[in-house]
Amino acid sequence: MSKKNIPDYIFEASWEVCNMVGGIYTVLSTRARILQHQHHDKLIFIGPDVWKESPSPYFTESDDLLSGWKEYTNEKYGLDIRVGRWNVPGNPVAVLVDFTPLYHKKNGIYGHVWNLFGVDSLHAYGDYDESSMFGYASGMVVESYYNFFKLSPKQKVVAHFNEWMTTFGIFYLKENLPTVATVFTTHATSIGRSIAGNNKPLYNYLNDYNGDQMAQELNMVAKHSTEKKGAHIADCFTTVSDITARECTQLLERKPDVVTPNGFEDDFIPKGKIFTKKRKEARQSFIRVAEALFGYKLEDDVLLVGTAGRYEYKNKGLDVFMESLKRLSKKEPERQILALIVVPAHSVGPRADLLYALDNPEDKLENWNHFTTHELYDYNNDSIMSAINWYHLKNEEHDRVKVMFMPSYLNGADGIFNKVYYDLLIGMDLTVFPSYYEPWGYTPLESVAFSVPTITTELSGFGQWVSPEPQDIDKGVAVIHRSDYNASHVAFQICNTVLEFAQYDKQTLKQVQKRASDIAEAALWDHFIHHYEEAYDIAIKNMNKRQKNKPQ
Repeated sequence: MSKKNIPDYIFEASWEVCNMVGGIYTVLSTRARILQHQHHDKLIFIGPDVWKESPSPYFTESDDLLSGWKEYTNEKYGLDIRVGRWNVPGNPVAVLVDFTPLYHKKNGIYGHVWNLFGVDSLHAYGDYDESSMFGYASGMVVESYYNFFKLSPKQKVVAHFNEWMTTFGIFYLKENLPTVATVFTTHATSIGRSIAGNNKPLYNYLNDYNGDQMAQELNMVAKHSTEKKGAHIADCFTTVSDITARECTQLLERKPDVVTPNGFEDDFIPKGKIFTKKRKEARQSFIRVAEALFGYKLEDDVLLVGTAGRYEYKNKGLDVFMESLKRLSKKEPERQILALIVVPAHSVGPRADLLYALDNPEDKLENWNHFTTHELYDYNNDSIMSAINWYHLKNEEHDRVKVMFMPSYLNGADGIFNKVYYDLLIGMDLTVFPSYYEPWGYTPLESVAFSVPTITTELSGFGQWVSPEPQDIDKGVAVIHRSDYNASHVAFQICNTVLEFAQYDKQTLKQVQKRASDIAEAALWDHFIHHYEEAYDIAIKNMNKRQKNKPQ
């Protein structure tokens, strides 16, 4: 058995380094601690410098760290970089690069990459330009470090690029610094997400889809082209779950070398009495706002059932969650249920009338809207509000099922709760994340980390990892069968699962919460990091083969 290669240096580039946008931020920021412990300051993250107008809350700049390199990069490559540390556990070295100077060269770069690799950027639109220029700049940053600190081909250097947004960094290094081993991770294929998001059946017909053809049909040619080429020329190609590996194999026409599931760190989970205190405070926050919104008191044992995530109505399973609430309301459950929908939408800000009602509980809120905590720009064209109306959910006092829609980022400064998401998640009794398209699924994993049992589906990577077969909520995580065509059945299953959970006595509830917590413990990075070590090893071996076989 050959010896495993351990990198001497690791560079990792992502649009979400020091830039909290979505789930990839959680992947990288929680993985940073264990990698930094192993590789110290030879682990370097590269992110976009999007914090020109205001200080970044995620990054602390240092004038002493890697002294002289910043000036060298500016003089040699014409790029401004900031060097410092990412404000996450482990405090790894982070470099923020201003990629905007490349804009005036972008057409030349696109033409050059087309000639070298066949990447079709002709019909690019939206965020393609800024993403590609950031990726290209990331490759330049790696080369700048390599040259300034006089690294040599004898040293094992890995550059890891995440998502299609960084693939131009792979193209840059392949041409300019081929002695660096490259890893490319797709967390979700751009074309697979687009197929699902356009209400086309992804799973039943997956084996019949051609990625290039669908990219033409869905106007995704540029993004698909760069992602596919990145997957093919990287020394190691990875994705985050078995279900997405199938998608990559079919739509990108390359089977991933290794699956690298997403773990997390539990250092943000409160312990002991603090946990109990925070759970009580979060529950009180939800109930206080709901009672002000509805204009009446809730029952003491009201069951708090929550969902959260990006506003992808079908992909995130919001469609079936809303239908399940209608089914629950028809059942008239004995225990009162408050559905909490934490989904950032196009909102104006906190509702002034709700703020007044919170300060003056004796005055009832005089408004038709007893559903949202924040004002929406367009109520009539909001999918969640449309479902509330369609399913005749009224939030009247006699209704056994209530709905509270929180269309704002819970970042601690939303104006109503003024708590971060984790400090509210801990107060939920049960969560529901019945995704249709979910390569991994951090939201259910975060839920069980807080000992909150959750409902997910076998179409999420996390759900498949928990159990390849459907299972009930008594295991801590309920996994529901979901397909292209069984949405109503999923809603029916959610309804029955919530009703079953609502009847648990205290002892049973504690057992189920413990099982949920145990599942979270099994997903710690300590248990998953070996997948990345395998990816680095594959990349270094393939780079060595590539260099050995290159024409002299």
